[in-house]
Amino acid sequence: MPTNASREPAGSSAPALRRAVQILDKIAELPSPPTFTDIVSLLGLPKSSAHGLCATLVELGLLIRSDAGTYRLGAHTMRWANGFLRQTDIVGEFQRLLQERRELAQFTLTLTILDGQQVVYLACSNTNSALGFTFRIGMRLPAAFTATGKAMLSRLSDQEVMGRLGSHWPQPLTAHSVSTPDALAEELRITRQRGFSIDDGQIREGMLCIGAAVSDFSDAVCAGIAVSMLAVEATDQRVNETGRILVDIAHALSQRLGSSQP
Repeated sequence: MPTNASREPAGSSAPALRRAVQILDKIAELPSPPTFTDIVSLLGLPKSSAHGLCATLVELGLLIRSDAGTYRLGAHTMRWANGFLRQTDIVGEFQRLLQERRELAQFTLTLTILDGQQVVYLACSNTNSALGFTFRIGMRLPAAFTATGKAMLSRLSDQEVMGRLGSHWPQPLTAHSVSTPDALAEELRITRQRGFSIDDGQIREGMLCIGAAVSDFSDAVCAGIAVSMLAVEATDQRVNETGRILVDIAHALSQRLGSSQP
């Protein structure tokens, strides 16, 4: 159901800014560039204000309007993304740690943070393995399906998880994507017991990912790291060994961020 963005919550300020951010967020999460009509319909925006906002966003380089009338994010947004990465020390610590810890160098490794119902990829170390999937900085995927998302969610209570995911369950990416809150709750229970999470083909058929949570100076979960491999490589022994190494690397990264957890 469309979000009726024309009805601002009581006491909210800068409604035009809020609507502009809603437009940028919606375009960022859609699989293909939307038309103006799509934007208005999906967000429940008044056409008059949406038209002015889109025009301004195009003028500022935050959106690009194609000849076909569709909108996609403009290059200006990358300035913010790059600035965020420069100012986020966890990225530098992750990269330095991977230079020191080479046990998993043959695999693709990723670093994400949790943003609402999604994970956002901050750093990727892609290998030449034919995973059939390329992780990219800035990519967003449903937290419920990803190894890093499951690892971070497992550090929350079931009530907090359901409160975060809300009533809008993400569209499955594969036939293996976890399909219900109850099924996810069971996965998270197993993850807490095992110490690491597993995404077995939930974001890409034939790919298995193992995830571990990272803590910050307050000992709260702040990120997740994952290793990805072909499902045919993922014997029980390899998964368990890789999971233990990944948890140790996540612990080392947490310590660098000031965590006091043993």
